[in-house]
Formats: sequence, structure tokens, C-alpha cells
Amino acid sequence: MTLEELRALRNNATRLLRQDIDPGAVQQSRKARRRGRAPTTFDVIADEFLEKRRLEGLAETTLSKKAWLLDFAREALGIMPITDIRPRDVLAVLRAIESKGNYETAKRLRTTIGEVFRYAVATLRAETDPTPVLRGALISPKVRQMPAITEEAEFGRLVRAIWRYEGRGGTAKALKLMAPLFPRPGELRHARWSEIDFNKAVWTIPAERMKMRREHRKPLPPAALHILLDLRGTSGPEDYLLPAVTDPDRPMSENTMNAALERLGFPGERMTPHGFRATASTLLNESGRITGLSGSR
Repeated sequence: MTLEELRALRNNATRLLRQDIDPGAVQQSRKARRRGRAPTTFDVIADEFLEKRRLEGLAETTLSKKAWLLDFAREALGIMPITDIRPRDVLAVLRAIESKGNYETAKRLRTTIGEVFRYAVATLRAETDPTPVLRGALISPKVRQMPAITEEAEFGRLVRAIWRYEGRGGTAKALKLMAPLFPRPGELRHARWSEIDFNKAVWTIPAERMKMRREHRKPLPPAALHILLDLRGTSGPEDYLLPAVTDPDRPMSENTMNAALERLGFPGERMTPHGFRATASTLLNESGRITGLSGSR
């Protein structure tokens, strides 16, 4: 081996040791992967779990996030028989993520690892899930509220600015739909024409795109219907309402509306696409005509 290759091995071993991971065990794991994977290893069961969720119709973006999270665990836990994995093994993986200040990622990974273990229990390849005992061991991330305009006059200025805006592609219309409908931005960006019933004036958001995993039917006021008719054009019934400018087979980027709001004079510290929900909740509740409005759906 060259000196450069030896240094790379040393640096990798040092990095693993800092994460409380045995470099020797990792090396053995890689050799075992090349020989073939046992049907009860964490890697195999995690892959099965992801495939099961895909077949159940889990949204592709959510599925990708789960796969991304599990990649943090695979190097240390992947080749281990799932029955051999103890809370301390999972905690070492989570601590490595926490050490970089990624507290929310560590919390989500603990939840996702727990899902894999519960699938293993359900398929009779594990007896327990080691993650519940780790709940109090992790640093709780601070809840960050999305910036939102909650003053009626200021929101009026924003709406007037949106209606004057002439953005590229469907950007202006996306903001015009956010104002009266206040969906989660991802729900709107991934919306397809097959979900819109013009006759009944209803947008049916499928369960896999809803936070509570329940189908949600959103009434469409005349202003929203008018905007949607302008958008309709010649696209097919399965196409996105708001396709990316560069690729019609992909939805609009999540940063597109953020950039548009900034161009309108409402930067991220004042207003975000997510903020439309907080705006609606505050102003509608304060109006006295609607009570108990919640953003949970």
C-alpha cells in the first residue's frame, strides 16, 4: 500500500474511534458484506422495511428521507444481526450525529431505527426495540417557529404585492394559491391535476402527502379556481400543477417561493411559504368568526 493509502485508512479509523465505533468491527462488516448478507442483519431488514413502506404508498420524498437517515446507521450497525444490537450501539450512532450539532437529525434517526426494529419484531426476527429507552438520552432540539406575518394590515400589503407580481413560470400563481388556501408548501408543490375537481370545487390531497396521513379535502374558493384555470393549459391529468421550469416531470423547487417572497420585499426573516399557515391561524382566530383553528392538518 502507498503511504497516501495508509494515511487515509488511519484518518478513517480515527474518525470512527471519535464516534465510539470499533474500526476493526467495521472492517469485518465490509468483508462480510462482500461474502453476502445474512437475512437478519440490520441492513437487510432496513431494506425490507423501506420496500414495504414504498409498496404501502409512502410519498417518495418521505421515503428518501428515511433512507437518508438510515444511511447514518448502516456503517456501524448494518452487518450486525439485529438481535445483537443493544441500546448502547444505537446510542453511539446517535451521539456521533449529536456531536455535530444535528439534534433534530439524531431525534429523527432514533425514530426511524425504532421503525426498523418494530418491523423486525413483527416479522419474528427480533424480540424488542431498543430505542424507547434512549428517548431521554438525546438533546431535545429547540422548536423553531417559521417566520410569519400576523398583522392584518401587513398581510394585506403582502397580498397586494403578490397580485402585482409577475414571476417566472407558475411562481406568481403558486403564491396566489398559498394566500387563500394556506396548504403546506410541499402539498401544493407536489399537487397534480388529477387531485383537482373543478365541478365540485375541491382539491383532494392524498393521505401520503398529509402530515396526519389522512386524506384531506380542501374547498376551492372562486379566486383559487380562476388561478387554477389559468394554470391548466395543455398538461395531462397526471402532471404537476406547478412543474419545475427546467423539467416538467419534476415539481417546483422548494426554494422558488422563498426567492419570490424575498424579491417582493418579504425576506425569510419576515415571511416564508410555511408562514401562510400561521398567518391564517392567527388572523382567522382573531377575527372571531372562526374558533379553534389548528395547523395540525
